[in-house]
Amino acid sequence: MKEVKHHKQQSLCQTRAAYRQGRRLTAVKTYTIANESQHLFVYGVPKINLFSEFKALCAKQGKLTKFHLVADHKTEIFTECFHVVYEKFEVARRAKRLLDNKAFYGGILHVCYAPEHETVDETRAKLLLRNQSILNYKG
Repeated sequence: MKEVKHHKQQSLCQTRAAYRQGRRLTAVKTYTIANESQHLFVYGVPKINLFSEFKALCAKQGKLTKFHLVADHKTEIFTECFHVVYEKFEVARRAKRLLDNKAFYGGILHVCYAPEHETVDETRAKLLLRNQSILNYKG
């Protein structure tokens, strides 16, 4: 499988002004609605037969529609990559935020969106949902 640039973990920002810096360093990345997705790739899962444990961890966030091991993806040695698809877009967003950089059985998880795996219907639904949220905004 072709390696995608936006799946690589970015380095931490060292040039942020002191008043803007939080308690821990973070990478700076901006997402648009096109970048976000119900499809997540999770890297860094230790390769010690943790399929059911990792599925249970992901299921805590919300209902899964797909969950499988990605065998043909380039990963670090002794780690695996999983393709996780959530039923709701908001759940995937929350899961990414909560699972990214989380310690799991000795490995540090790296979670990234995988919008390239969306169907046309999923993309259409995502854009319509965003359009509705903008129209309903009472700010």
